[in-house]
Amino acid sequence: MKSHRRLVSPENPVNILKIIPSDNTPSTGIRLPKKFTEEDEKYLLERVTLKVRNGDVWQVGLHKSKDEIWLKNGWGRFAEHYSIGISHLLMFEYEGSSTFGVIIFDATASEIKNNNNALETIKEAVERECPGVVSCADILVLSGRDGIVALGGPYIPLKTGRRDGRKSRVDILEQYLPDHNESMSVVLERFKNIGIDTPGAVALLGSHSVGRTHCVKLVHRLYPEVDPVLDPGHVEHMLHKCPDAIPDPKAVQYVRNDRGTPMKLDNNYYRNILDNKGLLIVDHQLANDKRPRPYVKKMAKSQDYFFKHFGRAITILTENNPLTGTKGEIRKQCNVANKHH
Repeated sequence: MKSHRRLVSPENPVNILKIIPSDNTPSTGIRLPKKFTEEDEKYLLERVTLKVRNGDVWQVGLHKSKDEIWLKNGWGRFAEHYSIGISHLLMFEYEGSSTFGVIIFDATASEIKNNNNALETIKEAVERECPGVVSCADILVLSGRDGIVALGGPYIPLKTGRRDGRKSRVDILEQYLPDHNESMSVVLERFKNIGIDTPGAVALLGSHSVGRTHCVKLVHRLYPEVDPVLDPGHVEHMLHKCPDAIPDPKAVQYVRNDRGTPMKLDNNYYRNILDNKGLLIVDHQLANDKRPRPYVKKMAKSQDYFFKHFGRAITILTENNPLTGTKGEIRKQCNVANKHH
């Protein structure tokens, strides 16, 4: 009797539950259940698509070993992005066509929809201890300060007492901060308007020492022709990470800003951009424009010099026109203004 493949679709998915055990390193990979692979292995491509409920789309490579199939190449970045750890529960919904929906639960069985909920988590804890006292603005500033320290940067004493706005307008914010594709004149002028001088602007851009740049922000330097100012060796790496001229805007494809020390705030960024390894146009301009270049060279030589100006610029940035006294409010939730009756 001829066997038939089971019907799998987004409306009729196959569900898989995986708990990260204590003897597993979450970033190394995850093994698919044997029963699933026995029935569906021949229909799986070498790379599968993971779709998270917040809209993110990831590509992860399969690794076959004897009678086992693992999610491997690209899984580490996925696990890092969502801070997946021991005792986390993952529910995979196989929809067919090598596509899995993924729902992630932490050790308390709470769903992790993204990795950007730290502000709300801190706010909830602070509100339990001293309701209506500490603003989201202060939490954001102090979290940033502590994040700088956690990445190896300097401790920067910062003032508190800010209050939250009753409206949040990203379009207004963008009028004051420069874009990565703007000219160096615009970049320096925008920072000057809020009291930050040229060495301060150079130091603030040193934050590109950590994190990553998504392919959609840099493919114009690779396609249709490679920007000739880029280091050829670095171009090869960028093309490997960004293989498509028009990346899927929902796909999580990126290049590390600093391949040497990707999660450390240090002066390696300045050495990189002097070697034409900067990913963004603003990185290249910073190293080659005659106004910021002397400071780039000084910061490349001295991390203390970099940290000195970085700390001063962060202080100015965080004290720029804050709401204090009776202005604004102390929000109960950071993502929404308080309701006033």
